[in-house]
Amino acid sequence: MNRPYIFCHMMTSIDGKIMGSYMGTPEGEAAGKEFYKIAFGSHPYYRHQGWLSGRVTTDDNFTFYKRPVLDEDAPPVPEGDFVALPNALMYYVSVDPSGKLGWESNQLTYMDTTAHVLEVLTEKAGNAYKAFLRKLGLSYIIAGEDSLDYALVMEKMKTLFGIETLMLGGGGVLNWSFIQAGMCDELSVLIAAAADGSSETPALFETRGGLAVDMPVRFMLKSAEVREGGSVWLRYTVNK
Repeated sequence: MNRPYIFCHMMTSIDGKIMGSYMGTPEGEAAGKEFYKIAFGSHPYYRHQGWLSGRVTTDDNFTFYKRPVLDEDAPPVPEGDFVALPNALMYYVSVDPSGKLGWESNQLTYMDTTAHVLEVLTEKAGNAYKAFLRKLGLSYIIAGEDSLDYALVMEKMKTLFGIETLMLGGGGVLNWSFIQAGMCDELSVLIAAAADGSSETPALFETRGGLAVDMPVRFMLKSAEVREGGSVWLRYTVNK
């Protein structure tokens, strides 16, 4: 299969949560800095050209649940994908099948990392939303009719945008669905030395919404390393 090498890189609490009040503890903040250093920063361990997240994760961190400003009378856009910026140094890839995110710019900044935004849509996204993205100069690819075609997404990322290595960065449903689809090669988990016991916050992997099944997956440990603040960095190969 012609696709990038995909690693899932996430920070969790000791009880496996990817969000929550534990992140505000000194241990959680130390782990957050280590998480960033491993995948971004000035001397990252991973050398990737993009990172991918789901719609809810994107809204939580970047678009903040703003509604897109749509022109329902926009002229029909050309069929197919829209490549606004090929071979950018970094892409932020957002899986947004129906086209709901309220972007205001075609790039975002995460700490000291700037990325061009690339939306992953299905045929459910309407003309008005695609016209909205084109007006912003924001790239998009279309992969699937009613549900996401994972193989096609990955192939287009590599062939259209030159992404050789891709980071998978949540949420839990998206992480698990990619692993279930055989689209993840490596798992990297930075575990903070903190927990909050919440049952309302998402976990590292989830099957909510019927988007993935609970078929067990095995992992092979590659390395374990103690980091700042008592955090632990674990790397696994995903058994196919």
